[in-house]
Amino acid sequence: MLSLPLLLLLWGVGSHGFPAAPLKMQEDAEQTVQQYLEKYYDLKSDGEQIGRNRKSSLMVDKLKQMQEFFGLKVTEKPDAETLAVMKQARCGVPDMAPFVLTEGNPRWEHTNLTYRIENYTPDLSRADVDHAIRKAFQLWSAVTPLTFSKVSEGQADILISFVRGDHGDNSRFDGPGGILAHAFQPGPRIGGDVHFDEDETWTKDFRDYNLYHVAAHELGHSLGLSHSTDIGALMFPNYFFSGDIQLSQDDIDGIQTIYGRSENPNQPMGPQTPKVCDSKLTFDAITTIRGEVMFLKDRFYIRVSYYYPEPELNFITTFWPNLPNGLQAAYEFADRDEVRFFKGNKFWAVQGQQMLPGYPKDIYSSFGFPRSVKNIDAAVFEEETGKTYFFVADKIWRYDEYQQSMDAGYPKQIAANFPGIGNKVDAVFQKDGFLYFFRGTRQYKFDPKTKRILTLQKANSWFNCRRN
Repeated sequence: MLSLPLLLLLWGVGSHGFPAAPLKMQEDAEQTVQQYLEKYYDLKSDGEQIGRNRKSSLMVDKLKQMQEFFGLKVTEKPDAETLAVMKQARCGVPDMAPFVLTEGNPRWEHTNLTYRIENYTPDLSRADVDHAIRKAFQLWSAVTPLTFSKVSEGQADILISFVRGDHGDNSRFDGPGGILAHAFQPGPRIGGDVHFDEDETWTKDFRDYNLYHVAAHELGHSLGLSHSTDIGALMFPNYFFSGDIQLSQDDIDGIQTIYGRSENPNQPMGPQTPKVCDSKLTFDAITTIRGEVMFLKDRFYIRVSYYYPEPELNFITTFWPNLPNGLQAAYEFADRDEVRFFKGNKFWAVQGQQMLPGYPKDIYSSFGFPRSVKNIDAAVFEEETGKTYFFVADKIWRYDEYQQSMDAGYPKQIAANFPGIGNKVDAVFQKDGFLYFFRGTRQYKFDPKTKRILTLQKANSWFNCRRN
């Protein structure tokens, strides 16, 4: 199972069990759980508080459904990790409802749909709102036969509005945070309409909450899609802004099941979320950070920690909103509590969750690489020597972190200095005195003292998968 992070705890040091707390805090937690399950998982409580001492098989069943949906460890208890997910901002459409949102295959019977923006948020200019909504529609039209036209007055298939609190549709908004927006499946009258909570602050960047991102999600509901369990999908219910707003392959497969493919001869493909126990899984970069190991793949990290029993999958931008996707190398310079991330000829430096000022910088003026080096494939800092090895194609460069200069005699051949590794490295990190090299789906445990390979395993062997 995959787990989502406790966003308030970076590299948390503590128990994931339900914490000891005063009675009032426990009652608040129970109320949070009950209200969440009522809203999103059709828990029937008849308005009564389901107390701590009351055995409720229904409550347990609904809690289990929620934990399974989000890929959490199924404890059937409101543990800290489950509560953290329940408190994240999200879409107001239920994950489980009295009827499945796609029951009866709700769809528009015509492909030339119209939309009208009934009113505008004061948080953005009208032009910015129009632009965000237009781009959100374009995401879906690019992969289907659907077209979307904006009308300024009169009837429209999809009405878009900014409202707050009780706004007459039996789906009350709850103020800042919590529910961000909701939409209705295709159909007459209110069908297809999208409502945004005006109590939120709407933006056009990474600050909470990006209108384009939320609009694109809600329009998926307007077209007939329900929520996805794939954290990388636009139709995942909780809000995670990863910078690039795009349909995942899961989103594309879902919408094309309803409406078919677009007429574009070059069918667009969407990114796929890494599956930690996929035996074909490869990595873009790997680094240690404060005792943990972070595996980077596309937009995602997979974190392995003593504090978390399961590998944790989430967006890189959850911790570092300003980092780009598709990082190519990373390493930890532990003496300065610093992690450096590389893409192309640029690199970024962070301490914990804090991006250091003045970045990105170029690798030429900072490390002394010649202009012929266009990108770094992998990097690792060797604590015993104070040297950082950079892997570029079939060569290695060695940099002295304390002298801040490249060592003489480099670059050298990878194969000559690390026998058995081959002539290409995708990722590397050091732990407990050993170097772990990754190339494709293979991982090599290497002893730098004896210059020997100790073990050869699957790249994802760190994730406690039963089968690799």
